[in-house]
Amino acid sequence: MANECNAQKELYSKMDAIIAKWRNEPGGLIPIMQGAQEIFGCVSEEVQTYIAESLNIPVSEIYGVSTFYSLFTHQAKGKYVIGLCLGTACYVRGAQAVIDELQKELKIEVGQTTEDGLFTLDATRCIGCCGLAPAMMINDEVYGQLTPADIPRILEEYRSR
Repeated sequence: MANECNAQKELYSKMDAIIAKWRNEPGGLIPIMQGAQEIFGCVSEEVQTYIAESLNIPVSEIYGVSTFYSLFTHQAKGKYVIGLCLGTACYVRGAQAVIDELQKELKIEVGQTTEDGLFTLDATRCIGCCGLAPAMMINDEVYGQLTPADIPRILEEYRSR
């Protein structure tokens, strides 16, 4: 228990350093929030409150920024973030069947993270790989011309890393 408290203190200490660096800079809220997400894995309600109190601004301002910009998330993402393209080319070539298989294999819905924290499943729009449709990215790795049958093998590859 003491280790957990020390770990939390260390994270908030890092957060304090970021806040101190950007506190008086015009537009400094965005880098503060980016730092928070990097440190905590997300900009949770608790982290938003901490930032708001540290900057003496309403938490609604933090929430507004966190919901406006898609780069911010309120829940921690998994180690591997799966982004399956549901753009037109991918969709007409079977992306829905692939996403259905991902949900079945991972036992989560789109937007959720597996209990073990390994995978987060996101549906995205065009990822720029229309010629490989249907396509997905796992972190920075692209997979194309997918079928539902490909999914168990790909997931196992990541599980065994």
